[in-house]
Amino acid sequence: MRSAPRRAADGVIPGAVIADRNDLPAVFGAVAVDTPVVVVCGSVNGSRPVAEALIADGYTDVAHVEGGYAAWRDAGLPVRAPAD
Repeated sequence: MRSAPRRAADGVIPGAVIADRNDLPAVFGAVAVDTPVVVVCGSVNGSRPVAEALIADGYTDVAHVEGGYAAWRDAGLPVRAPAD
């Protein structure tokens, strides 16, 4: 859910699927509704509405990270540096 310039500057979460919040059906349409999904946005609170939209679409195992990518990284969770 983060912009290309932010991903280039800060790095990415390994295995992440990059999605535009305005095109969730196209990205998640082929994903089983019971697939675990963790939403991490570049902004502090952008993941909550995306997670809520997925839940409204029937996804049953959805979580989001308050504080966005910085909170994920600062918690010591896996990230890949921009140059990797």
